[in-house]
Amino acid sequence: MLEVKSPYTGEVIASLATHSGADLEATFGAADRCLSDRDNWLSLTNRVKLLEKTAALMDDRVEDLAQLIAREGAKPLKDARIEALRAAEGVRLCVDHIKQDIGRTIPLGNTPLTAGHEARTYKEPIGIVAAVSAFNHPLNLIVHQVAPAIAAGCPVIVKPAPDTPLSCLEFVKLLHEAGLPDGWCQVILTEDLQLSEALVTDPRIAFFSFIGSARVGWMLRSKLAPGVRCALEHGGAAPVIVAADADLDTLIPGLLKGGFYHAGQVCVSVQRVFVPNALKQQVVERLVAGVATLNVGDPLDPATDVGPLIRPGEVDRIESWVDNARAAGAEIPCGGERVSDRVFAPTVIVDPPEEIEVSQQEIFGPVVCIYGYDQETAAIRQANAVPFSFQAAVYTENTQTAMRIAGRLNGSAIMINEHTAFRDDIMPFAGLKQSGLGVGGIPYTIEDMQIDKMVVWKTTTE
Repeated sequence: MLEVKSPYTGEVIASLATHSGADLEATFGAADRCLSDRDNWLSLTNRVKLLEKTAALMDDRVEDLAQLIAREGAKPLKDARIEALRAAEGVRLCVDHIKQDIGRTIPLGNTPLTAGHEARTYKEPIGIVAAVSAFNHPLNLIVHQVAPAIAAGCPVIVKPAPDTPLSCLEFVKLLHEAGLPDGWCQVILTEDLQLSEALVTDPRIAFFSFIGSARVGWMLRSKLAPGVRCALEHGGAAPVIVAADADLDTLIPGLLKGGFYHAGQVCVSVQRVFVPNALKQQVVERLVAGVATLNVGDPLDPATDVGPLIRPGEVDRIESWVDNARAAGAEIPCGGERVSDRVFAPTVIVDPPEEIEVSQQEIFGPVVCIYGYDQETAAIRQANAVPFSFQAAVYTENTQTAMRIAGRLNGSAIMINEHTAFRDDIMPFAGLKQSGLGVGGIPYTIEDMQIDKMVVWKTTTE
């Protein structure tokens, strides 16, 4: 039995039956039957209709979905409402993409050997998709993994995070309500690591989608069956370079949102901010003043800005890391302590040593570090000196400065005068180095889950 608990109160909000090895085998059997019956594959027309209806159903239930996100995942309600709306739009992005993605003609006849031939590609589903998801965006991450699979015409088996399975179950329920036949999307609920590994390593899967920790993601990738493609989305330690001419009225709100949104439990959350020493004190004072305006507490309160961490153990870990920074001589002008066993105060750390945890590892909590610098090259070197590379940011009023720094920062996406957690779901989203493998973002995920099948035919006998 899987108990789903409120991260804020610890109360049990749902008890769900978990699955066994026999259940997993039955699930694969159902998915395999869908894939094997080519005459009854989901047509493009049917995929468009059922995804459009799913999005409409989500529109009608935005508040219910937001409440569910806030209850199980502790995302503040104001942000949970945005996630619910964004998830419905993500389903529509799937529709927009598959309406346009119809294959292409390959030009032949350029040599005597290929004269009198024509070729065209067609889209086909890659096969069964196995998706393992994370807790921090319990609806939208599921949409990013499951909706593209349905859009691509793939049967999909999804394992949500055990902390936050309810949003996943509700989304899959909406897909079936919209007309998705049984077998095309199934949920596996388990905390059994062996069963989770059995799901991922089964040779019947064709594509593995993983969102979660680097340690687990890379381990699972190493155990995939031959030929299985995959996409891994892990975390980072996102850097921000602040130039001497940065507009602080733009910078400070960006740091507050990017650093403390969802209590910092975001894979591209603002973590390391490099500021010219001449500006450092002013930035710290204004950031600390901004932190003081954040409402910390119950995620179901519409006024809350920062809620709890997902588990009490995460509070213990972050407290330990912050204590280590303090002991190493870093200044902590605000926060630096737990509010309760489930909530850690929004924290600013000034000049922690480069080698300690808060400077080298993903905090995944409400902590932002400020580092002073005198030379831009030194700031960029330190920003790049971690095993992660995902999204980064530059704040400056000068275009040349922006492009120079952006060109030297590690990362797959560099934001200019915007925080590192900015994202539109149509954008590519790619962790590099230890931050992941492959490219996320709805159009790119659909591409990963399809193959281009080429048909060549001889048109003349000459």
